[in-house]
Amino acid sequence: MTKAKQSGAFKGHRYPSEIISYAVWAYFRFPMSFRDVEDLLYKRGVIVSYETVRSWVGEFGHQYAKVIRRDRPAPSDKWHLDEVVITIRGKKYWLWRAVDSKGPSHRCKQRLPGSGRVDILVQSRRNTKAADRFFRKLFKQYGLPRVLVTDKLGSYGAALRKLAPGIDHRAHKGLNNRAEVSHRPTRRREKIMGRFKSPRQAQRFLSVHDQVQTIFRPRRHKLSAPAYRQSRSDAHSIWDDITCELKAG
Repeated sequence: MTKAKQSGAFKGHRYPSEIISYAVWAYFRFPMSFRDVEDLLYKRGVIVSYETVRSWVGEFGHQYAKVIRRDRPAPSDKWHLDEVVITIRGKKYWLWRAVDSKGPSHRCKQRLPGSGRVDILVQSRRNTKAADRFFRKLFKQYGLPRVLVTDKLGSYGAALRKLAPGIDHRAHKGLNNRAEVSHRPTRRREKIMGRFKSPRQAQRFLSVHDQVQTIFRPRRHKLSAPAYRQSRSDAHSIWDDITCELKAG
């Protein structure tokens, strides 16, 4: 293949931005391995190695996620938080996740669908210090919500009493199903990837994965067929717009 002239973030790459964009999208949109994406591209006449796909995902994934995070609507004033254990090289870590009341796949009439997923953080503990760190990360980026819904883990309350005692904190297992459900795509990807290799790799992957899922996974069972097709079309338009922005540099 003749080396194409690329610009912006794609400058210096052999393959056109459309191919790189497609590979990054496929990897984060579907539960695929790098070799799966390699086979998918081969079927379309593009011969690359899975290592090339890996490098594209590592280089461009966070750039797409950064633009999605920048342009999505502000989260609502009610957040649901939950933590789930993930095993990395035989050691337990905790994935902390916050979603807002719009849910992980709510649609709204803006350039991006509703915010849904707010943020994640991979940590080795789920004590008060870990909760404090997660809250500080969230509050610095999004401000303080009106309501926080968590399970009955005491670390949440202890951290909030010090950081933001005025927030309405509702600790109730049954109220927090929204955050718990948001972990399911992570579990599917964790299985496909043969578990995460390091806390840093898990953090980098999930930070991108959650943003991509925000726009490409509408709550299909609650949409009519025409509404779902429009949602899907909007999502791909957003992805193409981001590719053009990265090309422009």
